Amino acid sequence: MKKVIIAGAAGRMGQRVATMVHAHPGLVYGAAFEAPGSPAIGRDAGEVAGLGPIGVTIVEGLEKAIDQGDVIIDFTFHKATMEFARLAARTGTAMVIGTTGLTADELAELKMLAKNFPCVQAPNMSVCVNVLFKLVKKTAAILGEDYDIEIIEAHHNKKKDAPSGTALKLGEMAAAGVGSDLAEVGVFARQGIIGERKKKEIGIQTIRAADIVGEHTVYFAGPGERLELTHRAHSRDHFAKGAATAAAWVVGKECGVYSMFDVLGLQDL
Repeated sequence: MKKVIIAGAAGRMGQRVATMVHAHPGLVYGAAFEAPGSPAIGRDAGEVAGLGPIGVTIVEGLEKAIDQGDVIIDFTFHKATMEFARLAARTGTAMVIGTTGLTADELAELKMLAKNFPCVQAPNMSVCVNVLFKLVKKTAAILGEDYDIEIIEAHHNKKKDAPSGTALKLGEMAAAGVGSDLAEVGVFARQGIIGERKKKEIGIQTIRAADIVGEHTVYFAGPGERLELTHRAHSRDHFAKGAATAAAWVVGKECGVYSMFDVLGLQDL
């Protein structure tokens, strides 16, 4: 059994990850931690997650938990994530990172740090979303530049980063499908007299409202018709289940950064 350390164990995602780890036949909930000052520190992690007592106490900070597990699952905040990754690099502890909002510099640092530990890093752990990534790239390649590509994403009003990591990945896959680079063709806001849409633009627009778990739609719009590819998340469980699957997969792998394509066997599709 592989022992999992859950970051942000008392948070919404931390609790759902705990449930999926508890249900996974190859994993055991080994340790839990929270940020300093959290009222959950000292409580039983199982009780916090609604599992009943499991004998795992939530501690303050990863330093007090890292020697009690084989892999860290993290869905927290990008700055905290990087601190955890630096510690994982010193100890060789595997990580699964579902945190979004990592900057280009942070991703570059993570790649360097991961020379010392195996890590699965993905903007979305859902099986269906990772299939969607592949579908978007293939659809863009088939339809080509004659179809305008637009992406709309919607999330709850507590989400801190925009656009979502998933929307950005969808944009990257669409751009790759038509042989371009999202950094050059991405348009993330439109207001005022903006002029005619440029042919190669890929627009990404953001909605933040109430308790929307997550919705992403990619539009391929051509003359007289359009194709829409949509994913709607009804709960956080599929993210958490994917993270548990990744945790079971990554322990024992060679050092480096892996994606959910690696975990799910989608890399060559």
